[in-house]
Amino acid sequence: MSVFVLDRNGKPLMPCSEKRARLLLARARARVHRVVPFVIRLVDRKVDACSFQSLRIKLDPGSKVTGIALVREAGHGVAVLNLFELVHRGRQISEALTSRRAFRRRRRGANLRHRAPRFLNRRKPEGWLSPSLMHRVHNTMAWMSRIRRWTPVTALSSELVRFDTQALDNPEILGVEYQQGTLAGYEVREYLLEKWNRTCIYCDITDRPLQIEHLSARARNGSNRIGNLGLACSDCNQGKGSLDVREYVKDPTRLARILATASRPLRDAAAVNTTRWALANALRATGLPLELASGGRTKFNRVSHDIPKTHALDAACVGQVDSIRGWQRPSLAIKATGRGSYQRTRLTRHGFPRGYLMRQKQVQGFQTGDHVRADVPSGKKAGIHIGRVAVRATGSFNIQTASAVVQGISYRHCALVQRGDGYAYSVQPKDSFRQGDAGVGRAVHAALSLPGMNAEVSRAFR
Repeated sequence: MSVFVLDRNGKPLMPCSEKRARLLLARARARVHRVVPFVIRLVDRKVDACSFQSLRIKLDPGSKVTGIALVREAGHGVAVLNLFELVHRGRQISEALTSRRAFRRRRRGANLRHRAPRFLNRRKPEGWLSPSLMHRVHNTMAWMSRIRRWTPVTALSSELVRFDTQALDNPEILGVEYQQGTLAGYEVREYLLEKWNRTCIYCDITDRPLQIEHLSARARNGSNRIGNLGLACSDCNQGKGSLDVREYVKDPTRLARILATASRPLRDAAAVNTTRWALANALRATGLPLELASGGRTKFNRVSHDIPKTHALDAACVGQVDSIRGWQRPSLAIKATGRGSYQRTRLTRHGFPRGYLMRQKQVQGFQTGDHVRADVPSGKKAGIHIGRVAVRATGSFNIQTASAVVQGISYRHCALVQRGDGYAYSVQPKDSFRQGDAGVGRAVHAALSLPGMNAEVSRAFR
């Protein structure tokens, strides 16, 4: 992955390679500004003496995960510099608000059975979104601002519209035919792939090309509505023929699951559709040139260039892309965790207290959410553990590593790497890629072992 670079005054410069960052750190020409994502700050150069290339941030907004790609433009082609997958916590926010509402209603109704109803004269402002939906917009814009603070971004691209409403050569075209361009069918296929989890609904196979399947066959007046469409492999599709799904599927459990999924709306797609204009308006407010493209165009680019399906790589394929290179690289997963909770009492499902949290947030200089390195010299947990810490008043901490949770680590073995900022980070390597890029982990470990580092961070990675 590319390393972000700042000048001596904190102004963004062009990102550099990991090798160049190691050389700058080894020669004491740069210092570590931030560990994850890795940012260095030069000590001998200002932004006035540098020239920049055209950089663009591309977004693939999602309900649970938003893909972010930083690319360098060269005509209509792009070179991928960094890939990010931003994991939202909208569902946790929704559940927390629902629980809070239930407790509030119980408090107000327990001893006030005859309380007069309140006159409902409150109005929501225009464009209002629920907190769980607005979180997706704010979370995405927060990381847009961070990347712009570390790189000289010149333009933005984001997925927005459902169909590619391109102007066709035939001016007489009408109605549905207007959408039958080069991207015809991509939107419906992508919807079904997400809805059925890219799996044959009859045999659960996932490693074969899947075909669109009518649950109630067209020969029996079955419609083309989304609720009547599924995915099937070639063998199952031919075996079913013109039979109804209720006649073809003998297993009652599988049949019930198919019918329930078919009638269930795609909740995540509804969340994306609700927030797409709010995100687009927020992107326009940045003042940078904004390109809006359809999801069909994204998939068309990905299939045309034979690129695997991930959220981050989908972001790299957003918009007009004639060629793409450098995409075989790991992505940095950024999971929104929040900064703690105001609620200091844990409750049962009936609303009764079952435990109390500490009144202070810090223990021995550490706070839940900080990224630490624990070097345990002996015992069952001997070794080096790097991850996100959860503190306890006793001084025995839990560390969430990339693979598991290590419990009962004394604060004496811990060294601070980076203060908690409300996010958890992990690198998602691409084992199938051949460029040999070991990602942030190797770059950070190698760079922080060099002289001239910040003393606190150097101790953490020694």
